[in-house]
Amino acid sequence: MQTAITQKIGSIALVVEDYDAAIAFYTQKLRFELVEDTDLGDGKRWVLITPPRSNGTHLLLAKASNAEQKLAVGNQTGGRVFLFLHTNDFWRDYEFMQSQGISFTEEPRIEPYGTVVVFEDLYGTKWDLLQLNHS
Repeated sequence: MQTAITQKIGSIALVVEDYDAAIAFYTQKLRFELVEDTDLGDGKRWVLITPPRSNGTHLLLAKASNAEQKLAVGNQTGGRVFLFLHTNDFWRDYEFMQSQGISFTEEPRIEPYGTVVVFEDLYGTKWDLLQLNHS
């Protein structure tokens, strides 16, 4: 008997300029949790963060270490939204993020799938804050 396939995305690498600045931004301004911060030597660290009560997918903060990687900071998807932060209370989180000085690129909007707004992290990476409609 064959075992059923079980897979998940455990981590998504996010190229950043500085570990500590990124940790501070995500944990203070977005209320993410620092899961792990392990020194790997030679200036490298294994830094995992996650939204509160997440399903297990983490962001791996990866410090840019060469010119090509530095060009990708804030623009890993060519200007498109890169990450989608789902919430169970859009307005609570939107208002908190406003109070923290988060940069929004638009006003919140109601779409057929839910309530959404695009915001930028400290490096300009675009995110959706999204509360999906439940059918």
